[in-house]
Amino acid sequence: MTADLQARPRSRPQSAGGRRPVDRRKLADHAAGWGFAAPAVVLIGVFGLVPVVWSFVLSFQHTDLTSPGTFAGGDNYAKLVADPLFWDAAVRTLVYVALFVPITLALALPIAVMLNQQIRGVVFYRLAVSVPLVTSTVATGIMFSWLANPQFGLVNAALDAVGLPKQGFFSDPDQALFAVVAMTVWGWLGFAVIIYLAALQNVPKDLIEASSLDGCGRARSFWHVELPLVAPATGFLLVWLTINGLQLFDAVYVTTKGGPLRATTVLVYHLYNEAFVSFDGGYAAAIGCAVFLVIGVFTLAQLRFNRRTSHYEVR
Repeated sequence: MTADLQARPRSRPQSAGGRRPVDRRKLADHAAGWGFAAPAVVLIGVFGLVPVVWSFVLSFQHTDLTSPGTFAGGDNYAKLVADPLFWDAAVRTLVYVALFVPITLALALPIAVMLNQQIRGVVFYRLAVSVPLVTSTVATGIMFSWLANPQFGLVNAALDAVGLPKQGFFSDPDQALFAVVAMTVWGWLGFAVIIYLAALQNVPKDLIEASSLDGCGRARSFWHVELPLVAPATGFLLVWLTINGLQLFDAVYVTTKGGPLRATTVLVYHLYNEAFVSFDGGYAAAIGCAVFLVIGVFTLAQLRFNRRTSHYEVR
């Protein structure tokens, strides 16, 4: 009898109303957690959520952003559907994303594999790859504009030295978008390499050793063991790079201003022109809502695809 009483866990004392007393330590932990998170929540709400809601409201108004707007109903969205410049910018944006995302992923993975080796100076190489990540877009744009300058750029000087014709790059309507792709791939490559490198370093060494014992060479081991296990990293980068590609603006603004001949006018730059050059704030807000919808659709589709193809469930 005594042993049974000693084995039973003590029940927590209950209050007079039949309820258990509040755990003040847990409440203090929750309060401290919300206290630390509160500044970030406020900043995200003020600078993230409020502008989104306000843009949606503006999309149903006629406004020049300087005087009170008037209700427009669906006029801005009807104008958007019938605007050839909007669809031209949309197609150009999709072309940019279709080039930017695969090229970045295709270059990042082999570089990460090389940086995952135990070689002399690997710390320096990893640092060198990550430098573009911490370089501002403005600095990157100025650097690339100088390197690709048709008159005195180093790239054209090198082409001329080997007997090849000089290229226009950012000043050529047929080459400007591809030059922007090259510049942004260089800027985002370090980020993708870091993500892949972290994923490769988390692959269990036991699996690689087991595959080698089963007769797999280095290439087959990478293809059948490591590559499937970094699929979640690929899925994350696919979503992240697509979102950033659809929002391309700063690189275009610094280098080409949407030219030449609108060759680099993507959706967000078209939005900028409508809002701050033409001062058609309601129509610009409608474009922003359309971009937001496209980003949401692409993100949901990619997450659904990643959930089916990844070895780890995406939640």
